[in-house]
Amino acid sequence: MRRFLVKRARTENMNDVQPEVELEQRTENVNDAQPEIEVEQPAPSVANEFNPNAIERDPGKRKQICEYPPNIQDQVRRAYILKGPMQPDVQKYHRTEFGSSRSSRAFSKSWYKSYEWIEYSEWKNAAYCFYCFLFKQPGRAEHFGYEVFTKEGFTDWKHASKGFKDHIGGHGSKHNSCVKHYDDYNNQRQSVASTLARASKESEEMYKIRLTCSVSCSRYLMAQGLAFRGHDESATSLNKGNFREMIDLEKTKNEQVRDAFDRGGRNCTMTSGDIQKELAMCCAHEVSKKIMAELGDKQFSVLIDESRDISVKEQMAVMLRFLNDEGKVVERFLALHHVKDTTSNSLKDALYGILDHYKLSISRIRGQGYDGASNMRGEFNGLQKKIIDENPYAFYVHCYAHRLQLVVVSVASSCSSIHDFFEYISLIVTTTTTSCKRRDALIEAQHQDILDRLESGEISTGRGLHQSSTLPRPGDTRWGSHHTTLLRLDQMWSSVLKVLSTVDEYGRGPSQAAGLIEKMESFKFAFILKLMLKLFGITNELSKVLQRKDLNIVLAMELVNDVKARLETFRESGWDNLFGDVQEFCGANSILVPNMDEVIPVRGRSRREGRTVTNLHHYRAEIFYVAIDKICVEMDHRFSEGANCVLDCFSCLDPKDSFSKFNVDKLARLAEIYHEDFSNDDRGTIRDQLLTYISQVKRHASFSTCDDVQSLAMKMVETKKNLVFPLVYKLIELALILPVSTASVERAFSAMKIIKNKLRSKINNEWFNDLMICYTERALFKLVDDKDIIRTFTTMKSRRGHLPRDFL
Repeated sequence: MRRFLVKRARTENMNDVQPEVELEQRTENVNDAQPEIEVEQPAPSVANEFNPNAIERDPGKRKQICEYPPNIQDQVRRAYILKGPMQPDVQKYHRTEFGSSRSSRAFSKSWYKSYEWIEYSEWKNAAYCFYCFLFKQPGRAEHFGYEVFTKEGFTDWKHASKGFKDHIGGHGSKHNSCVKHYDDYNNQRQSVASTLARASKESEEMYKIRLTCSVSCSRYLMAQGLAFRGHDESATSLNKGNFREMIDLEKTKNEQVRDAFDRGGRNCTMTSGDIQKELAMCCAHEVSKKIMAELGDKQFSVLIDESRDISVKEQMAVMLRFLNDEGKVVERFLALHHVKDTTSNSLKDALYGILDHYKLSISRIRGQGYDGASNMRGEFNGLQKKIIDENPYAFYVHCYAHRLQLVVVSVASSCSSIHDFFEYISLIVTTTTTSCKRRDALIEAQHQDILDRLESGEISTGRGLHQSSTLPRPGDTRWGSHHTTLLRLDQMWSSVLKVLSTVDEYGRGPSQAAGLIEKMESFKFAFILKLMLKLFGITNELSKVLQRKDLNIVLAMELVNDVKARLETFRESGWDNLFGDVQEFCGANSILVPNMDEVIPVRGRSRREGRTVTNLHHYRAEIFYVAIDKICVEMDHRFSEGANCVLDCFSCLDPKDSFSKFNVDKLARLAEIYHEDFSNDDRGTIRDQLLTYISQVKRHASFSTCDDVQSLAMKMVETKKNLVFPLVYKLIELALILPVSTASVERAFSAMKIIKNKLRSKINNEWFNDLMICYTERALFKLVDDKDIIRTFTTMKSRRGHLPRDFL
């Protein structure tokens, strides 16, 4: 009989194999259990493939378990159990009228606590039973609400309490039977297969060692953005890939680990490609859980942008911006989703799918942050308009940093002289850095120039000073790139001229280097260079500030106004200083300064027409004023929130100058605008609370150190004033979560290029998303406990291997 059971257990093991071939030499041990056979299987058919991330979360839309192919029904159950019941926190549930009295009732989120099994479908406005959906037996006699709570949906809110109790029924009811099945299903040790393949304590300990080692290696590779797999992972390969090489390294350093892997043989070595993907999925799941726990039931804003990856797939990155429990603004990476096209409808469907996956309701969105593409910001068919149609409180803010970049780029076309200047800049960069030899010559010339200036005492040494550099090419989409290029050219002036002279002298044929030297050593080139450095220097400070994660809309508006004021001051009184700097530069570099009273033809006109102006008029009126007026007009056009009622009201929260901008009427107006977040009673008492609040904070010494709304929010949490003045704190929260820029999304795209590079261009979308979550949110990833990852891994699907009872 014992032989029969052993033979039967081995047969069952072979029928539930993992799709992997372990190429190491197997070491048999009769005392070890055979929990997870990892041998090669034929590729599954398309109909039987299952993606746990593709399941429908809304209970009103999803398929029944019995509608899936029998061989993947277990995986479907595991996927739903891992995600838990669908219990969205909707701001306002749809109301249904009952009876002749026309009274209306709605679903109550308090039922989530009273009935843990209950699910809610926003699509059908109906309630469902999670346990019955998972384990109901089709074809059996139906109990009250058995079919209603799994397929049709319960909508009788007037008699909900009685309906829920009738559905639960007595001890032997169908619902309680499904609950029992659910509990037994989660306890893998009670399964027949587990009973037949009962592992010894020794094999359980070795399974724990192998799994823990695999988790540690996976965490390191994900945190560093490194590849897992190798080209040749055979036992004789010199490079099996980072994951297996790290496992081998641990085996050489730890005898216990080596023994656990060697004795495991081909059975459950926890090194297969599928295991690696599942571990990455579990890590991403735990990081997302921390993000959702940090978010809680607060409102949030969404930051979205699209970019192509190395495999020419359009990827949409989604981030959340919200206020944490400490009163600090945080921006968290939510997901990276592949979209087949970038139409507003496709982006909307993708966004809604991501939010639905994390049980986030559209009604909680209080801000949208995108770039200026028409599919995103379109006033009639853009993504922001489609979301506002469903949620009028999701105010759209065009990325401030993107707007500033458009302002900077537009200056290049302000007049023909400046346009020609940037054309010459592009030619200079191309000529001096187009080949390795020219680039090396430029670096060497700059190095020698620095040595000569150090010897003459013109400059001094210091840590971090005089680093090796070259001329970067400016880009239309890179913030501050124009300023960096011009700054490097100013610093490397003599070195660039030397390289251009060398190219002209030793080139194989005629080149444009001689003409570029002539242009560089003209007064007009030097004048425009210094002018652009001054203008871009003013805007570059704002560009750097706009890329901060904790920047709020009130501070951003104030910074923009400061830049506008500086530009106006520069226009009115900056000519003399600028002209003096240009003269000094020309004198130091042997550039001839023309007579400003000399008459010259109007630019763009022939001398025969007789239209002339003085040099002073040309440089001052036609270049200096035109460039500044252009950038001022663009700043006013791009940053025109001054007339926005919401932003004007939010600016009254600024604590600077002892709350000098505080205005009760405007702040009370915000409660009317966001009337979903403030009840009728709140709107009636908010004025009194605002008056009491401003009286206290002005007397409180600790609030005198607050210099912006962010520090004000943190100080309120620190002093518990957020509990005393909850309505005022709500206004502060709404002001802070409004997005300012999409710099965080841009940084996520930089991480995307690290993870999915030329050698990893075929990584699938699900694994890519899991790696992106862990790499982008490394700070949270480091806080995740290994046991939480292992717990998620063991509950993901039925496994024949078991951990020691006291481990988790």
